[in-house]
Amino acid sequence: MNILTEESNRVTPDSPCTGCGQHADRREFLREAAGIAAGLLVGLGLSPSKAAAMAISHATGLRVADSFEMSYPIPAPDGATIDKENQVILVRFKGAAYAFALSCPHQNTALKWLEEESIFQCPKHKSRYQPDGTFITGRATRNMDRLPIRTDGKLLFVDVDKVFESDKDPAAWAAASVKL
Repeated sequence: MNILTEESNRVTPDSPCTGCGQHADRREFLREAAGIAAGLLVGLGLSPSKAAAMAISHATGLRVADSFEMSYPIPAPDGATIDKENQVILVRFKGAAYAFALSCPHQNTALKWLEEESIFQCPKHKSRYQPDGTFITGRATRNMDRLPIRTDGKLLFVDVDKVFESDKDPAAWAAASVKL
């Protein structure tokens, strides 16, 4: 009595579930579950693309030999990737990638990503920043600190030994991004 075969992933006719109204096909079940999830997002006032567009993930970069650079995979969707170990925030946003110091420029508190609003916020004094690091509001007096970033088309490379502050070196801060 083989209920679920690996080859077909279907319930066989001798299954106790035959005729019970449950999905016999895993693909059909997953399609329906995705439809329900999309409906819930819309019901909450979020489009599925908006809800997934600026997600957060966590990663640890790999050290590039004999350098201060860390390498990271290029994120496919827009969103933020946090590397706590190396104190780096990577952001893919509107066709560009940015690397930031993890700490708020005001008093070095670790920034948090507010996924529902697609912004960064300092939990200490509530300074807020756009995904590209631009200051919005709060006690901070400048944009988030950017790190040098480059790409080889397959990976992102971030120099964790250099920091560009928007008020001290606006040209370097503005240039610290890559087009994807």
